[in-house]
Amino acid sequence: MTKQHIEVITSVERRRRWSQEDKERLVAACLEPGASVSEVARAAGCHVSQLFRWRKQLCTISVSPATDRATPAPAPSPQFVPVMISDAGSLPVPGQSPGPAPPPRSRRKPSVVTIDLGRGKRVRVDSDIDTEALGRILDLLERR
Repeated sequence: MTKQHIEVITSVERRRRWSQEDKERLVAACLEPGASVSEVARAAGCHVSQLFRWRKQLCTISVSPATDRATPAPAPSPQFVPVMISDAGSLPVPGQSPGPAPPPRSRRKPSVVTIDLGRGKRVRVDSDIDTEALGRILDLLERR
């Protein structure tokens, strides 16, 4: 028969309160070479995820040399860089002399054209297809 440790909570409060020293001691025990986090958690009577959460919290805490107490490390502030927005046509291209801007491309939405060839044959093409290529395709299909 094995001997088991049982903890009886007699107070109204159901949660255990862990002191900072207890948390640091348990996390340090987890970091020992060859230590198993689940064994440390089982011996302490807490859940494994609690130890991982404490480890994460303690890793983001720095020690103040003036008070020798642990204080949360300040969160890093985001670094911003200045941005200039300009027209893409006005940007210089290395190795090229600035010339006239190319004509703007039309932003027409392509549509699908369906050509019914009869006898159940249909061809669907984009409306911006090359007409010479379409002619060659239709000639080929007529021969079949």
